[in-house]
Amino acid sequence: MKEFEMTGRIGRDLRPDDVRIVAARELMLRGNAIINVIDPTKSFQPEFPNADYTCVIAKRSIDARDEVVYRYKIEVYDIRRESYHPYEIPEYKDVHEADPAIIVGAGPAGIFAALKLLTLGRKPIILERGKDVHERKFDMAKLSKDGVLNPDSNYCYGEGGAGAFSDGKLYTRSSKRGDIREVLYQLVKFGANPQILVDAHAHIGSDRLPKIVENIRQCIIEHGGEYHFGTKVTDISKKADGTIAVKALDSLNLTKAGKPSAVKYCANKVILATGHSARDIYDMFASKGWSLEAKGFAMGVRVEHSQAAINDIRYHGQWKTGMPAAEYSFAKQVDGRGVYSFCMCPGGILVPSATDPETIVMNGMSNSSRSGRFANAGAVVQINPEDVPEEYQKYGVFAGLEWQHSIEHKMWEYVQGKAENPMAAPAQRMKDFCNGVISTDLPETSYKPGVVSAPLHELLPEYITGRLQVALKEVFYAGRRVRKVVAEPGEDVVDVSDENASEELKNDAPNVSESSASEEPEVEKNEVIEIEYDEKHTEDALLVGVESRTSSPIRIPRNPKSYEADAMLGLYPAGEGAGYSGGIVSSAIDGINCAVAAVTDVVAEEAACSVEKSDEAVSDPAKIADEPEVGKETQDSEERPRRRFDDRRDDRPRRRFDDRRDDRPRRRFDDRSDDRPRHRFNDRRDDRPFRRGRSSDERPPRFGRHSDEDLGD
Repeated sequence: MKEFEMTGRIGRDLRPDDVRIVAARELMLRGNAIINVIDPTKSFQPEFPNADYTCVIAKRSIDARDEVVYRYKIEVYDIRRESYHPYEIPEYKDVHEADPAIIVGAGPAGIFAALKLLTLGRKPIILERGKDVHERKFDMAKLSKDGVLNPDSNYCYGEGGAGAFSDGKLYTRSSKRGDIREVLYQLVKFGANPQILVDAHAHIGSDRLPKIVENIRQCIIEHGGEYHFGTKVTDISKKADGTIAVKALDSLNLTKAGKPSAVKYCANKVILATGHSARDIYDMFASKGWSLEAKGFAMGVRVEHSQAAINDIRYHGQWKTGMPAAEYSFAKQVDGRGVYSFCMCPGGILVPSATDPETIVMNGMSNSSRSGRFANAGAVVQINPEDVPEEYQKYGVFAGLEWQHSIEHKMWEYVQGKAENPMAAPAQRMKDFCNGVISTDLPETSYKPGVVSAPLHELLPEYITGRLQVALKEVFYAGRRVRKVVAEPGEDVVDVSDENASEELKNDAPNVSESSASEEPEVEKNEVIEIEYDEKHTEDALLVGVESRTSSPIRIPRNPKSYEADAMLGLYPAGEGAGYSGGIVSSAIDGINCAVAAVTDVVAEEAACSVEKSDEAVSDPAKIADEPEVGKETQDSEERPRRRFDDRRDDRPRRRFDDRRDDRPRRRFDDRSDDRPRHRFNDRRDDRPFRRGRSSDERPPRFGRHSDEDLGD
């Protein structure tokens, strides 16, 4: 397979003839080469049956470095040597009577694990503490409008998980963990725009995701799977027969006293896909003495800009109606820790994502069109377990979780009494945050519960504040680096030159280790470096706190090969809550891998039991005697021992392939039995002319065997 790149106009699909022209030029094909063009986003693919090459549109991204264009990556298959095989979704099987597997959580990891179980012939039983995606919307509306939090049904808990209402971004760096196409093609099957198959930064939109999630549920139920909403898992234990019992409280079926009824489900395999906010699961593990470990995470703020400002910066003033809403990403190194953007939502809104009472947590979402007035993204600082303050280290593996919770509570505590909605959030202008002063006024925001002016630079720990201040200046302010020379100690500096200091928002995020935002160029002793910041485009940039649920601070250890938890065989921690993913696609892939591991293990166990029973039956003479006689060649008897492939019926020595029955010398392929000359493929036995599919009379003379007169003019 070969590849080449080409560009196309924004707002117009790539035409097959355009691809053929560029392919012929780039690959130096002959003029009459026949080329098929496959566009995975189209349902109908016209093809030439006698084509020489197949060109497949593999990836599409926006290039705004000069003129704003789409840049395409095209894969080319030479049909003479290789064939292009379009991806096909595995078949979903009827599992009404199949062996069950329990899945805890109906987020991306859980529902894609369930779909995989259908293809493998196992029955998924999904337990979800929240409500279905339709009923869930009413609880989220109450949260945004009145500040009423339902701890079991909110922006994090419920069918679809936290990803169902956060734009539905599908780009990931987890391509080595599994086949991403298995996720993307199934999303298209259930209603997503086919453009996600080729877009470099694919997304679905919070307005379309609920219907897709509902379609997935219908598919699972139709094929024999089960959904149980309002079912909060409280305990997991191993029974004497080796099966796993999962106890839960069913809030949809109340007792006479009005309390949730207790229910229990049993299966040989349980996939634990509870999400990054299910803290009660970690408490259950700790109470049982099961292994947990602290892991790195990130915290920071949510940054909100005018979408028009981001369009102007990213498209260099070339944005026009019909162009996609611009997005940005950045990554910096400040004092040895990464500072980076997270979950960018062009044309989106800010939403409250708290799951615990008396806490404030921020997140963002946007619809499929991304046509809103505002753009928001997380700006977070990397936190390693050793970075957690000493006062929280007494909590052991829960240190990061407790620190995270204390900051979320501090944000809630500050705004109480300052706004009508208890879910109002503390906010600060970006320029005031960077300068360390409280904002006297705040710009308009998309956050429905409202914002309160607050000193975020003080509410956030210095570990986070200091690094954010450095990184935000470098990223969002187009400044100039001014070199000044000190004439004498104590005298004013003199401006001698200025240089471009920082770039505007880059097209692609650099690696976290690429550059250090706190490092300055080396200067002589009598020189100092100052940076003057231009506040163009960022005058109304707003920071809202706190963005704290980027990932879980705790990981549930598991075997890297079998995916089973160290705490219990048959239990498979999956997704963000287990600490092994960070987004929709990576969580879905992890859920798929756990489903495969669970079923593969079951199949191996069944095969082992089958072999063991077979050996036991053969070795028991009593059982053999009761069986009907099949035939002398296959039926063993008590008189005749069981003959194996290496048994010999007599005392003759074992004969191998190199034994010779007599004393004749070994004859090889090149030995000749007589003295006749060696006969080769081009020897002719007579004087007849050499024939090549035609008679000698019809055969023209070979080149070089004719005279000059035969050549003619």
